[in-house]
Order: sequence, then C-alpha cells, then structure tokens
Amino acid sequence: MLVASLLAFRFGPAILFAVVLAAPVTDPWLAPALGEARLEETTIPGDRRIRADLYRPPAPRQAMLLVHGLSPAGRRQPDLARLAQLLARRDTLVMVPHFEGLAAFQLSGQEVDEIGAGIARLTRLAGPGIPVVVAGFSFGAGPALVAAAAAPGVRRVASFGGYADLRHVVAFVTTGTHGFGARRYAQKFEEYNRWKLLALLAGLIDDADDRERLIEIAAGKLVNPLGDTAAQEAELGVDGRAVMAIVLNRREDAVPALLANLGPRTRDAMDRLSPLPAAAALGGRLLLVHGQGDDSIPFTESLRLAEAAGARARTVILRGFHHTGPAPTWSALLDRVADGGRLVGLVDDLLTVR
Repeated sequence: MLVASLLAFRFGPAILFAVVLAAPVTDPWLAPALGEARLEETTIPGDRRIRADLYRPPAPRQAMLLVHGLSPAGRRQPDLARLAQLLARRDTLVMVPHFEGLAAFQLSGQEVDEIGAGIARLTRLAGPGIPVVVAGFSFGAGPALVAAAAAPGVRRVASFGGYADLRHVVAFVTTGTHGFGARRYAQKFEEYNRWKLLALLAGLIDDADDRERLIEIAAGKLVNPLGDTAAQEAELGVDGRAVMAIVLNRREDAVPALLANLGPRTRDAMDRLSPLPAAAALGGRLLLVHGQGDDSIPFTESLRLAEAAGARARTVILRGFHHTGPAPTWSALLDRVADGGRLVGLVDDLLTVR
C-alpha cells in the first residue's frame, strides 16, 4: 500500500485513477493526502429535472460527466463518489447526475436525452475554453456514448465495462455465449443477472400493464430468485410473455427468433440505446476499459466498439477484473498489478485533454 501511495504522489492523476479502480483498500492511505473537493448540488433542466452532484475545483482545466450504471445508490455509489472526489482534486470539474431509471435497474430509452441534457448543463457550467469529457460505467456507458456522439464539443468519451449492442448482452446473460469476429466464447455466467435483465427490459415495453407486472416479477426475483411468480406470469399479455421468454431462455440458437418476437417499441428502444452505430460518429477519442472476467457484459462488446471507432479508439482489457471491480482472490493479485500498468497510459489520455 505504501508503494501505491508513493507511486500516486510521483506520477500524478493517471496512476491515482488506476489505484482507485484497482485497489479501493488504499483509501485509508490516500484520502488524508488528497483531502476533500468542494461538493455542491445542482439540477439538470428538462422534462424531468435531474439531481446532480457537482465536484468543483478552484480552477478547472477540464470538465467531466460521470454516468453511473445499475445501482440503487446512483450518484452516491461509493466508488463513483470517491472517483469524482479524486478527479476534482486533479483540477477537473466533475458532474455526477442521478438517473432514476438506472438506479431502479431499468432502461426506458429516455436516458440518452437525459445524459445529453447533462452534457449541455456541464458545458455551460464549465464555460468557454474548458474541454468536456464523458465517462460511462456498465449499463450507463451505452446511452452515454450515444448522447456524447450527438453533443458538439465532447473531446473524450470513456466506457468502463460498457456494451455495444443490447442484443448481445441479452444473449450473454441468458446463455453465457458471446463472440467477436471468428472467436466464440462460452463462459460461466451469473444466473441472478437474469432478473436484472428482466428489470432492465421491463421499462422498454409498450403495454403499461405488462410493464408493471414485469417490474413486480423482477423485484420479487431480485429479493428471492426461487420465489414463485407463476400466477403473475399467467396474467402477462403478448409483450410481457415475449420478454419472459427471452429472460428464461438458455439456448443460444433460440435468441434471434426470441428477439424478433419483441414488440416494435422494445426493439426500437434497444436500437436507440445501443451505441455501436454512434461509435463511428464520436468527435473525439474513445477510451474503452473492460474486465476479461466480466459476468454481466462480455468484454467482446468493448472490442466491437473499438473496431467501429477505428483509430480513435484505445482499449484496455483487464485480466484481474470482473464487472464491478477487481476479482476478490489472491491469485488475481499479479493481474491487478499488470492491470494498473495498463490503465496508466489510458487514463493519462483521458485526463490530458487539450
């Protein structure tokens, strides 16, 4: 831990960022040295006013919007708040909005507009001449990339554990299979993620009654995956049954037909929330970080985004990380050290926007 702290002091923001991601246990050593940034609350105007935390340094050199993933804590998720504090101490004006849908494990398609409004608000707060960066995490990274591609002046976009196409995520969560190019992978996956997927897809369907029933089923299964929801499932209409069929499926070859059975609104929303077409339209650099052992969104999704973005993309695949952070095993320690080294150059790219 002392070595990590000394490295952080010597090499500045890039290694600090790497230490935060790779070794949260360094907090007791790093926090006293870094101190606290000034924290304010603000709102993002729009159809639904969005609360946001603003971490303001005395003289910002750049501004960064952080988009959280599926987390009940949202903007106050501890790792995200720690990262925002750290970035603010390195002369970055940081805004962390709270997206109610993502906090409720749901997507609606409105996230792209909400993030776009957040980018516009941060750009105004930062003022002329301050470059703007957008960084999205997990399921928040998809709509963040789409919004950033449509926002003028965004100089860097970063995706941490994000996806390229929601259809690929559906296939992976339900069957454990994924691929890129000629390579196909089959890996162990987390069964519990089926119910997160159900909650996520529920918000995308058109039928209001089915939407509420699916949200109720997902909430029950997230508390008790073995709970009996047969009576609720029997009341579902066409849209709801189509979503349940996907969530319960385990056959790779059945996925395309099951996706085709979804209602038009659901398919359209999945298209809008999938950033693969937007990757080529980004105005600046695209920085991609993904854990090789990710059991929620496969690392091949970041490879797919990098291919679409071409020479403007920079990609780091972390061997010692799963979806939410470092793998909790001693055998992954060496991988974590190597991962920290891989992060340094990429994070330096993120934090030195000119």
